[in-house]
Amino acid sequence: MEVILAQPRGFCAGVVRAIEIVERAIDLYGAPVYVRHEIVHNRHVVNKLQRKGAIFVEELDEIPDGARTVFSAHGVSRAIEDEAARRGLPVLDATCPLVTKVHIQGRRYAGQGRTIVLIGHAGHAEVEGTIGQVGTPVHLVSTEADVAALPLADDAPVAYITQTTLSVDDTRSVIAALEARFTDLVGPDVTEICYATQNRQTAVRDLCRVVDLLLVVGAENSSNSNRLREIGVDEGLPSFLVADGSAIDPAWFDGVEVVGLTAGASAPDELVDSVIATLRNLGPVKVSQLDGIEERVEFSLPSELRHATSALHPARVTAA
Repeated sequence: MEVILAQPRGFCAGVVRAIEIVERAIDLYGAPVYVRHEIVHNRHVVNKLQRKGAIFVEELDEIPDGARTVFSAHGVSRAIEDEAARRGLPVLDATCPLVTKVHIQGRRYAGQGRTIVLIGHAGHAEVEGTIGQVGTPVHLVSTEADVAALPLADDAPVAYITQTTLSVDDTRSVIAALEARFTDLVGPDVTEICYATQNRQTAVRDLCRVVDLLLVVGAENSSNSNRLREIGVDEGLPSFLVADGSAIDPAWFDGVEVVGLTAGASAPDELVDSVIATLRNLGPVKVSQLDGIEERVEFSLPSELRHATSALHPARVTAA
């Protein structure tokens, strides 16, 4: 069997930054450090940080007074920020800078008097945080049908913003539906969706042209990982989302000669390695990597950690 790896795959700069914020906080302040929501959507990453001394909670009232608190990479609402400030919780904000950019866009459009439409998936942590950051009512849509059902006049001043981890193609079709309906519409171009999302989707499309089956390493609640699997399905390939090598079903590979392998932006390389190890148990495997974009994006850590712990760890915020 031949296994071809997508390039890029796995951790992005925002995920690396978020994980390092938790690790450095534990090094600097000692355990426990409380993290509101999973720092990223990957159980392996969460479990590893728990072993180091992180405690993950869903609500601030689960955090003791005075305890060091980290907001996840997905971002939080202003109400959460205000509640943390009211309680005097010392907060380190691990929100991905590209998610923060969406928050800023939404507030700017709202300040112009426009009704905000957010393209995203209901219930996702990033979506809930973004809605709570804009400061005015937000209409959530995920399909063209949702656009048609919006209770707005066609000539209303409207602006759209997007969840960062969506499929570029799906987002483009929803934007086209908004453009077809509203005569006074503004919003960012699809090229402003998260660079890591775009790069991984492009890499998977290229990969699908040369393989018989697609494996995506990622968590079931990881939006970007699910989108990668859906691209494989759209390309007509058997496509599976797996947490690690233990989720592999040997029956998938009957008659398969070339396997494509990628990973969502919150899946570490060691999980990709575990999938390859499982495939080697099925028979001889030749591994190669498809040519692709080499990401060199870096996001700075909060100054509090950057200055106080520079001697503890070298910076590790280059996207993998």
